[in-house]
Amino acid sequence: MTKFQDLGISPATMKSLKRMGFEEATPIQAQTIPLSLENKDLIGQAQTGTGKTAAFGIPMIDKIDNTKDFIQGIIIAPTRELAIQVSEELYKIGYGKRTKVLSIYGGQDINRQIRALKNKPHIIVGTPGRILDHINRKTLRLDHVHTAILDEADEMLNMGFIDDIEAILAQIPEERQTLLFSATMPEPIRRMAERFMKDPQIVRVKAKEMTVSSIEQYYIEVHEKNKFDVLTRLLDIQSPELAIVFGRTKRRVDELAEALNLRGYMAEGIHGDLSQAKRISVLRKFKEGSIDVLVATDVAARGLDISGVTHVYNFDIPQDPESYVHRIGRTGRAGKTGVAMTFINPREKSYLHVVERTTKRKMERMDAPTLDEALEGQQKAVMEKIMQTIEENNLESYKEAANELLSQKDAATVVQAVLKMLTKEPDTTPVKLTEEKPLPVKRDRKPNDRSRGGYNGRGRQGGQKGSYKTRQGHTGKRQSHNNRSNSSSYR
Repeated sequence: MTKFQDLGISPATMKSLKRMGFEEATPIQAQTIPLSLENKDLIGQAQTGTGKTAAFGIPMIDKIDNTKDFIQGIIIAPTRELAIQVSEELYKIGYGKRTKVLSIYGGQDINRQIRALKNKPHIIVGTPGRILDHINRKTLRLDHVHTAILDEADEMLNMGFIDDIEAILAQIPEERQTLLFSATMPEPIRRMAERFMKDPQIVRVKAKEMTVSSIEQYYIEVHEKNKFDVLTRLLDIQSPELAIVFGRTKRRVDELAEALNLRGYMAEGIHGDLSQAKRISVLRKFKEGSIDVLVATDVAARGLDISGVTHVYNFDIPQDPESYVHRIGRTGRAGKTGVAMTFINPREKSYLHVVERTTKRKMERMDAPTLDEALEGQQKAVMEKIMQTIEENNLESYKEAANELLSQKDAATVVQAVLKMLTKEPDTTPVKLTEEKPLPVKRDRKPNDRSRGGYNGRGRQGGQKGSYKTRQGHTGKRQSHNNRSNSSSYR
């Protein structure tokens, strides 16, 4: 496994990666980051779930000179959703260098974007149509850009943005580094690469490096108020050696960890608000087995060196399929099998199709276990422990006490008493968690459904407003989000 500190990354950027909990690089990151740091043009053929945002974001941030107040890097993305997601990731990676990142896309007040551009960001992340709008208005100048990145180029081709992209690249100095990332390489993409790139290095992530074939994937349809009871019953039945439970927000993680401990499970939470020392302490306990359930936000799914995880429970569905792949990738490693279970609110069922298309695997339906099944699971676990103790064959010192018990009661009664004493009866104490609303699941994009100014890729036009949740779970109007992401303090 390649560690980030072995890739030639600067101390300032490494500080941010450690703050994010990144330790272990994915294959696409390990192969592309050193090449990108050498200023080579690069074509990365990689699908969702491979960590390509960090693959191009880390070297871009590393090369930004934050003493110069002009745009030095640009990322072109097909949808406003992806533009926001990428800018949030770059904000975290660039935290140590105080890098200013601005996202621009259609559907947002262009005057607000013009004001934000006057704050002289270092990096622009935007959709093709809106970037071109600003270029034509002369509110966006790209004559100091040294790094240009095309993210999901094949998706932009499918949406009819190829001419816009070429028009944007023509405005950037020829003495630049160009990186192109795409899941597929259709002929128009190849032609564009030949025209705008100089002897590009090609990095392909093989399908086997993204496979989830060693992971059994299940979904359980369960209402929000019943999720916690279902989780504890599954823990009782399956008795995982090491398990990770993923929640969507920091508050959710804290509440789940506390509730699990109240019910007698050894659990700890991990999320972005924890200090580095606390995070290291929690992970050490988890690796050593002194806690058997780690409750985490997505920070623990990306780049952490965690082995031996047998079960992953998605208490809340993740924001996107890429996060899902990262989450379940914590199990089924090093040739071992793993189990991943996802709790689906009935209103979130269409999310399954998005995940299945990403992983190319069908998720099996599992019925929520009953209280009796949880008790039976505990009894089986105790029986297995007793049989294991018998096989260890160091019972001589207990023989006299056993004979005394058998002289007073028959063998069946003694065994029943031992089973009852050792079985942890399922706790039905009510637990109140703060209820979270289901994510608005993105729909499949309809053919020819396009918005030049920014399109979310799943059937909604870029100009539509609505509430949303970030990965941290803060709810608000999309415009209020961009008051933050488009301000000079977004750095």
